[in-house]
Amino acid sequence: MFLSIIRLLLRKRIKDVKDSYDRYLSIGDYISDRWGKARFLGFGEGTSIYDNVLVIGDVRVGKNCWIGPNCILDGSGGGLYIGDRCAISAGVHIYTHNARNMYTSGHSLPMEHGSVRIGNDCFIGPNSIIVMGSRLGNNCTVGALSFVNGISLQDGETCYGIPARIREQDLSNRQDSLSS
Repeated sequence: MFLSIIRLLLRKRIKDVKDSYDRYLSIGDYISDRWGKARFLGFGEGTSIYDNVLVIGDVRVGKNCWIGPNCILDGSGGGLYIGDRCAISAGVHIYTHNARNMYTSGHSLPMEHGSVRIGNDCFIGPNSIIVMGSRLGNNCTVGALSFVNGISLQDGETCYGIPARIREQDLSNRQDSLSS
């Protein structure tokens, strides 16, 4: 009986979302509040995070960010810091550790750790991967399907590719030193 009521309410919610927004979501996103989840995690005001996003360790997110579905935000290796007004597109993975050496050495080598910092007003394209040691200044763009492997971008720079590279048109604006 109870299960029948839950299914009926869920079907109605699915229909309402489909009719209003032309979307079909994972079940958790029909019953959770994306802004409430962000508040629960201590993220900044106005930030939303889909229910199916995996959040591990020390992850700090600023105000008015959008974190899309199917992301992994892993701050377990040294902290993940995302500024204000950022868009973390669907399927983005951000890691602050690397376990390859540990596992391929029979655990005789340690796991590597390093924080990731993303400034304000950044856009991370869908299905990109950002790994430990990466730094993005303000107003940076990471193109879709990119692998950001520990590089640093200054304010306003764009990178994309596998591995991600800062694009030529942006190099003329680079300063000699990167701010931390």
